[in-house]
Amino acid sequence: MTAPTTHPETFRRAVDSLDGLPTRAEIELRTMRPPQRLAPYSAAWSAEVLASAPAPGTGEVDDAEVVVTGRLVLLHDPEGQDAWDGTLRVVTFVRAELDPEHAGDPMLPEVAWSWLTGALEDSGAAWTALGGTVTQTASVRFGDISGPTHATDLELRASWTPTEEVLSAHGEAFAGVLAIAAGLPPVGVTTLGARRAGRSG
Repeated sequence: MTAPTTHPETFRRAVDSLDGLPTRAEIELRTMRPPQRLAPYSAAWSAEVLASAPAPGTGEVDDAEVVVTGRLVLLHDPEGQDAWDGTLRVVTFVRAELDPEHAGDPMLPEVAWSWLTGALEDSGAAWTALGGTVTQTASVRFGDISGPTHATDLELRASWTPTEEVLSAHGEAFAGVLAIAAGLPPVGVTTLGARRAGRSG
C-alpha cells in the first residue's frame, strides 16, 4: 500500500513504515479497504496466522490452518482529535480460538491485555492514550457446518496514539501479539508439537 502523494507527509511516512513491515513466515499481512468515516485519512491491513510456516521456496502450506486473524488500522487527522491526544491513531483487532481448557480461565482477559502492553514495550514503540477491551465469545454450531460443536473465541480490541511518525515498532508489536495469540514459539525455536491458540503460559 502506498499513500497518494496528495496525502499529508505524516500519514504517508506512517503508511510506508507499516507497509514494509517484515513478519515471520506464519503471519500473512494484506492490504484491505480501510474505514472511511473515522478520520480524514486511513489505511488498513488484514492478518492471518497459519499453524505452519510455508515450506522453503514454495510460499504455500498444504492444508494450512488459520489459527488467528486480525486487523491493523491507521487513522490520521491533521487537526487531531481530543480522545487521541495526537494526529495519528493505531487501531488493532485480534481474534483467536481458545483451547477448551483455557476458555474458563478468569485471568485470561488480563493475560491477553498483557500480551499487547508487553509487545509494545518490547518493540520500543512510543505511545500514549492506550485503551481497549478483551472479550470471550462462545458459539455452538448446528447442522451441516464444519468445525467443533462448541467453540470459544478471544477477541482483543485496542487503540493507541503513537508519539512518532515512523510506526515500524508499532507494527512489530501487532505482529508480536498475533504470534503470542497463536502460540507460536519464538523465532528460531522449534517445538515437538504445535501449541494451539490462546495458551496463557
